Amino acid sequence: MKRLALLTSGGDAPGMNAAIRAIVLAGHYFGLDVIGYRHGFNGLLEQEYQTLMPSDVNNIIQRGGTILKSARCKAFTTEEGARQAADNLQQAGVDTLIIIGGDGSFRGAVHLSNFWSGSIIGLPGTIDNDINGTDATIGYYTAIDTALESIDKVRDTADAFERIFLIEVMGRHAGFIGLSAAVCSGAEQVLLPELYPNSQPDVEELVGHIQKAQQIRGKCSYIMVISENLWPGGATDLANQINARTGIDCRPVILGHVQRGGSPVSLDRMLASKLGAYAVEAALKGRTGIMIGECNQRMVEVPFEQTWNKPKELDPYLVRIQQEVFDLVKNSA
Repeated sequence: MKRLALLTSGGDAPGMNAAIRAIVLAGHYFGLDVIGYRHGFNGLLEQEYQTLMPSDVNNIIQRGGTILKSARCKAFTTEEGARQAADNLQQAGVDTLIIIGGDGSFRGAVHLSNFWSGSIIGLPGTIDNDINGTDATIGYYTAIDTALESIDKVRDTADAFERIFLIEVMGRHAGFIGLSAAVCSGAEQVLLPELYPNSQPDVEELVGHIQKAQQIRGKCSYIMVISENLWPGGATDLANQINARTGIDCRPVILGHVQRGGSPVSLDRMLASKLGAYAVEAALKGRTGIMIGECNQRMVEVPFEQTWNKPKELDPYLVRIQQEVFDLVKNSA
């Protein structure tokens, strides 16, 4: 193997730059040419790439986002698009392509493999942490801390005015950020897609719990964490319904894309650095069609299809202790 390429695809995640740095440094340590495609799979179609030297990744480990930029690319999903990408890789003399992204990016990797014979390796980069085969994904830890910092600040104003606050966190169809943020912030209630797989929360039950908490503690703040897309009208609609039923000021706080930004925390930097370096070593051994992950502090190689073939489960113990917080109020005399 002589030339290695990499790209970042889909939603950005804090720690992607740390992974880029690790790949570039490891690649040059082993005497490889390293190039980076810009703007995700769009860069493959447009043959838009840059040579990456160790000097290009100085002072990026602490930066959020991705120096290679990211994007989604509908054109790549077609057969014509994948063939064009494969031709461009061939013309550029690329032997291995490392893709940093989520499950959509890994599906793109499999799509590309139908038309290109080179090695393809994936690194899990998504704040959602919804990829099987790895304990955590690049960006997940930072997203938790970002959500937690926001909730802690909201709690201060909630206490001052004795209000209810609904905190909407990201996660698409996965409740990892929501559960972790709720447990760490001491939230009174958490609404996650895994807890309501075939229905939506019952407003009367939610209101009943709030009223019970106020009976026990008197007028007080109340924090409810909710995953995005769980309530049909979003956190704003649910807040309005709770306000109307309780007569208590209920405010929604939608954290949104702020959770994707910011300097990656130490755990994300370490995870990204390990995964990036290991990916280069795996490429040198001829591995392909795999995601590099970490389970129980060990590097693992997971076939792409296994990263999305079933929903990743929440930590059952975290679910249990958060439920006990809820039940402690619910079952009080």
